[in-house]
Amino acid sequence: MEENTYPQKLLAEMLGTAMLVFIGVGSVPATLIIGGDAPFTMAQLGMISLAFATVVVAMVYAIGHISGCQINPAITLALAVTKKMPWRDVPGYIAAQVAGAVLGSLAIVGVLGHKAVDVGLGIASYGAQTSAGQAFFAEAVGTFILAFIVFGAIDRRSAGGFAGLAIGLGVFAIIIPIAPATAAAINPARAIGPMVTGQVFGAEVQWGQLPVYVIAEVFGAVVAGFLYAFLNNRRSEAAPAEVPAQIAPATEGVLS
Repeated sequence: MEENTYPQKLLAEMLGTAMLVFIGVGSVPATLIIGGDAPFTMAQLGMISLAFATVVVAMVYAIGHISGCQINPAITLALAVTKKMPWRDVPGYIAAQVAGAVLGSLAIVGVLGHKAVDVGLGIASYGAQTSAGQAFFAEAVGTFILAFIVFGAIDRRSAGGFAGLAIGLGVFAIIIPIAPATAAAINPARAIGPMVTGQVFGAEVQWGQLPVYVIAEVFGAVVAGFLYAFLNNRRSEAAPAEVPAQIAPATEGVLS
C-alpha cells in the first residue's frame, strides 16, 4: 500500500492540531463570553469537553489514514520510544503540531476578537489553590489515560473502525476530573499554542508553569506506552505436540 509523503503527513498534523485548538480551546472563551459574569457550571464544562471530544473524533477519521492523527507531541514521543514510529519523523511532527496549535489559537482571536483574549483565550494554567506537584500529577494522569487509550485503539487486534470514537470519548472523560485542577491540557502543543498567541495579544501567560505541563504530559504518555507494550507482549504459539505413533491412524484427518 502506498504511503503519503512526509510533507503531506506534516501538513495533516498541522491542520489537525489547528482544528483541535480552534474548536476545543476555542470553546472555552466562547463559553465564557456567552456566560458573562455567571458562575461557571458543570454543564459548561461538559460542553467544553464535548467540543474537544468531537473534534478529536472528526480528526481521527479525517487525517488518521494520512498521518496517524497524533496531533499531540506527547503521543508522538510515546510512539517513538515504543518503536511504533521512526525517530527521524519526530522533530517534524512536533514542529507541525506546535505550529498548528499557534495557528488554531490565532484563529480563535480572528473569530471571537479581543474578547477571547480578555477572558483568557483558553490558556491552560493552574491557580494558587493547585500546587505544582498536584498539577504535575493531574496532567501526568490525564495524559497517561489518553495515551493508554490511543495505544489500545490502534492495536491491530482492536475492533476495527472505532479508534476515533474510543479516543474522543476518552478525551471527554479525562477533561471532566482534570480540568478543575489544570484546565486539562494533556497535550504540550495545546498548552504552548494559546500561550504564544496570548503573549502576542497581551493576555496573562504563566510561562513558569509550562515546564510542569510539558514534562508531566510527556512522562504520562511514555509510561502509558511502555505499560501497554508490556501488557501486549505476547508469546508465540507453541508448536503442536507430536502425535504419538500408536494413535496417529485414529486421528489422521482430524488434526489436519
